[in-house]
Amino acid sequence: MATGFQRLLLALALASTAPLALAQDGPLGDIVGPDEERRRISERDLDTENFEFGVFYGLMSVEDFGSNPVAGVSLSYHVTEAIFLQANAAQTETRETSYELLSGAVELLTEDQRDYTYYNLSLGYNFLPGQIYLTENWSFNTSAYVIGGAGNTEFAGQDYFTYNLGAGFKLYTTDWLALDLGMRGHVFTHELFGREVEVNNLEARLGVSLFF
Repeated sequence: MATGFQRLLLALALASTAPLALAQDGPLGDIVGPDEERRRISERDLDTENFEFGVFYGLMSVEDFGSNPVAGVSLSYHVTEAIFLQANAAQTETRETSYELLSGAVELLTEDQRDYTYYNLSLGYNFLPGQIYLTENWSFNTSAYVIGGAGNTEFAGQDYFTYNLGAGFKLYTTDWLALDLGMRGHVFTHELFGREVEVNNLEARLGVSLFF
């Protein structure tokens, strides 16, 4: 009797292990098979977009010569995500002074001398990165920045060493296109009216820039 019972247990044990052996060779064995080969990414194929070219238009208030339209271009190199170098060049045409308008016949500057041109090189710093949500699924990246540098201003037939300080706000519509709203102050000293005067010419501008 004992021998028959032992044979029954042995048969049951063999029957229970047979499906496991088949499963290892079947579909289940394929699912838990070797890991897939990892894809390699070459860093040189990634788009760095360190350069930024922009055009801008706005208003520039030149002390004693009114507020006038200004247009210019900029070229930036982003050293890091936060720090960038920027070169600017722009031009505006100034108006007559209040003295010239009241006197009628007096002209302090010729037409060519009223052209106001500047170019500079500045260092900028991006801060407060964030996002603007227009809808639940539609958002834009943003950042604020401060900037300062030095350059040259050509006005009234003379060149003036000029400091510039400013701040701005950028809205990135895509990873290669941005809108730039900024304010700049351009500081230099002149003697157009017979005495040395330090002026701070304020500029407000709206620009579009491309990253490449």
